[in-house]
Amino acid sequence: MKTPEILIAGAGPGGAIAAITLARLGIPVYLIDKEKFPRDKICGDALSGKVVEVLRKLDVSLLDRLQFSPIQVGSWGVDFYAPNRKLLHVPFKTNYVKTDRAPGYLTTRLDFDNFLVEEARKYPEIHMLEGCEMKSFDWKNGVWEIGLKNNPTILRPRILIAADGAHSSFARKVGNIQIEKDHYCGGVRAYYDGVTGMDPDNFIELHFIDDVLPGYFWIFPLPNGKANVGLGMRSDKISKKKIDLKKLMERIITQDPVISQRFKNATPLSDIKGFGLPLGSKKRPISGEGFMLVGDAASLIDPFTGEGIGNAMMSGLMAGKKAAQALETNNTSIKKMKEYDDEVYGRLWSELRLSKVMQEMVNYPWLFNLVVNKANRNEELRTTISCMFEDLDMRKKLRSPKFYFNLLFADDKK
Repeated sequence: MKTPEILIAGAGPGGAIAAITLARLGIPVYLIDKEKFPRDKICGDALSGKVVEVLRKLDVSLLDRLQFSPIQVGSWGVDFYAPNRKLLHVPFKTNYVKTDRAPGYLTTRLDFDNFLVEEARKYPEIHMLEGCEMKSFDWKNGVWEIGLKNNPTILRPRILIAADGAHSSFARKVGNIQIEKDHYCGGVRAYYDGVTGMDPDNFIELHFIDDVLPGYFWIFPLPNGKANVGLGMRSDKISKKKIDLKKLMERIITQDPVISQRFKNATPLSDIKGFGLPLGSKKRPISGEGFMLVGDAASLIDPFTGEGIGNAMMSGLMAGKKAAQALETNNTSIKKMKEYDDEVYGRLWSELRLSKVMQEMVNYPWLFNLVVNKANRNEELRTTISCMFEDLDMRKKLRSPKFYFNLLFADDKK
């Protein structure tokens, strides 16, 4: 087989999807990762409807294999707990039937990432190198010279797709992606067994507690009665308030009058671990001559929900297709690669911008409380909020002053 002219750094969801996309087009590719799989990745472990969309576009049989795999449980909605502790129960689909395909899933990253890597291994076009990290990367005469740690081999691809996460040295040094605290989030996560009060339809829980605003505390159900528990907050707020996220999480679990009751007989299955989330609340160049950035390396995490897997996979799918076009036209110029930026932001920017507005709304607890109180008394408003998960045009209402005027004076309809 021909020596690969494309190298993908990072075999997480974004990188794996880019590799599978190229392999299905018959194009050989290097897929390298500094870890050996299966390996853990600190995350919330929720797979959104965007993940379902990408898998369906790529190969519906891949989605079928995930659906019937024991590594996941289907999730049918989200429970929002406002600062006043009122619950807003929002299904991802109205009038859903549990025998249908779930609109979202919950699975540990250890299992899901390994699931995608095992799918990638099925393709002879994918040359996978595990325990292998980029040591150097130099652009010379239209080719990348890639030096590897603990490996004397020099790889010379024409295109490099950096999908190597939030701490990608390539994204920082070549892509000029820098940490900006008001566009970055700190998070902590631990696994528990025996948390009580979980929703039977595996609704994820977002608790907007005063001490965590404008972030939230979460409880996400997992297979076999386990739960992913954590919290996240924007980094500028963490610095300003001098918050220790691990201690804050421990205090909520042990002292919060409501949440602590649900953890009375719970058993921690892991230590509390911290991680960083580069948010997509700002447009950045995410490509250049001979390269594209994917997922967290491109800072594409949703600024309101903190969800990044779906955007990583969506950008991986687009990067794979764009890399194939670039090889076919023998064009890896800055102008050609920028088509990738246009496609990514054309698909994601409206959503990311709206999520930024929603993130700012959380700074006003009274407004959040108002929305939840009204929605619980108004069936039309509840339906509107539920539809926002399926229809981006509905979410645009959140940017309109008219929406809040109508909200204030809406009639309560049970």
